Amino acid sequence: MDRRSFIFHTALTTGAATLPASLFAQPAPTVFRWVPANDLSILDPTYTTAAVTATHALLVFDTLYGLDDQYQPQPQMVERQQIDQEGLRWTLHLREGLKFHDGSVVRAQDVVASIKRFGARNLLGQTLFSCVSTLSVTSESSIEFKLTRPFSLLSYTLASSAASIMPERLANTPDNIAIKEVIGSGPFRFVANKWVSGSHVVYQKSAAYLPRASGHASNTAGPKIAHVDEVRWQIIPDRATAVAALQNNEVDGIEIIDNEFIPTLRKNKQIELVKAPLPSIFILRFNHLHAPFDNPAMRRAILSVINQTDYMMAANGADFPEYWNDKCGVFAPGTPMASTAGMEKLTSKRDIARARKAIKDSGYAGQTIVILDPVDTAPYHACALVTEDLFKQLGLKTELRAMNWGSYLQRRNNQNSPSEGGWNIGFTALVGTSNLDPTSNPAIRGTGKQGWFGWPTNATLEQLRQDWLFAPTQQQRQAICREIQTQVLEHVPYIPLGAVYNLSALRKSWKDFQPQGPAFFTLRRA
Repeated sequence: MDRRSFIFHTALTTGAATLPASLFAQPAPTVFRWVPANDLSILDPTYTTAAVTATHALLVFDTLYGLDDQYQPQPQMVERQQIDQEGLRWTLHLREGLKFHDGSVVRAQDVVASIKRFGARNLLGQTLFSCVSTLSVTSESSIEFKLTRPFSLLSYTLASSAASIMPERLANTPDNIAIKEVIGSGPFRFVANKWVSGSHVVYQKSAAYLPRASGHASNTAGPKIAHVDEVRWQIIPDRATAVAALQNNEVDGIEIIDNEFIPTLRKNKQIELVKAPLPSIFILRFNHLHAPFDNPAMRRAILSVINQTDYMMAANGADFPEYWNDKCGVFAPGTPMASTAGMEKLTSKRDIARARKAIKDSGYAGQTIVILDPVDTAPYHACALVTEDLFKQLGLKTELRAMNWGSYLQRRNNQNSPSEGGWNIGFTALVGTSNLDPTSNPAIRGTGKQGWFGWPTNATLEQLRQDWLFAPTQQQRQAICREIQTQVLEHVPYIPLGAVYNLSALRKSWKDFQPQGPAFFTLRRA
């Protein structure tokens, strides 16, 4: 008999009034304390494209497919799929034992309602449904797509966090209204009564979650086996305060670390810095509606003297080149659609005198070029200053308009002329998965005034994007992306300024953290 059993039985036979509470104490729950980049304000991943809501969705919801570390779709909630020879009929069968956090079984009806809502709102979902004849329930655990034309990206499309599966009654919410109740079937459940906007968000491990039985966790694919009892987001807007909390062991991780804190954190032996696998691509965006950048010759003249190294060093500093890339095209370096097509226009010798002549030949009439400068966003402010200096070297007349980020977002949507409240040059970043392929990159769209700020019109880019969506093979999609990059660097709807990799920080008492997402289902104590 072991010691614990001996004490227990002795207490019973001797009539001891009370046993030590420590004999029956449950182990303390494992809690991971996380500082996200932004506060969570919208809970519905179908309703918004906000990155923080997509991260929230990875915890709470599951999807029919996931993306592996090569960004290829793998079955997630789907057990098996059947595709007919013509590619016009897809039958998807769900894994057995899937349950929502309210205890109800995940049914095919829930899946159909969720996917239809996704297809009504999401841009890629709309493309899918443009060739869907019917989407129907064929059994309690299977659904069927009937297509009017083959769409080989169907599984890739359904791997989006925006295609999260929720109960039918929630999925029937109109797509222009965000859901308020959060019930998923993912590895963690959202604890609504502990959510305080602007303060904290709590997720608890779901005992009902059934992970895939085979494979390994990779990006959003594979078994999602939660190793912590609770993930607690702590909203700390001030980066210096968040870093101090990390050093004092008041939090376990921070999503984004500014470069100024890197030297301090590197010295702390209890803290590890983690580089995100997908970068943000900084861009200089032209206003195509007004002179002088309604003229492609003028845009090409500017492209010919842009030096990505200058921008990356100004925005990120020269001390940490491992966290940025100054040889960046349209797609994220190292990902399947990236290529060197047309890159000589960004990497060849920069010649100011030749560019000045090209500007003169373009017919530039001395207009004042309004450069928007969001001074409270340090990387974009640095890009604005570099651009103003470059334009002065080119003999261009400039006006730097200083403003905060909120005012910048409003101003950049103004389609009036620069003298009437508009602008000529703006800066932003294409974040994460926007740089994987043409589907979610708004900067390559050529739809004019109906498009993203800058409003270029380019029928060739629109056709190439459409061709990519319906290309049957990966090799054909890669070839099309080479054409897209060539066209971007010829027509110049924007100029890539370089790629920046976000840096997270974690206490070394944790391991197996996935910065992509980020995802928390692989995380565990070291």
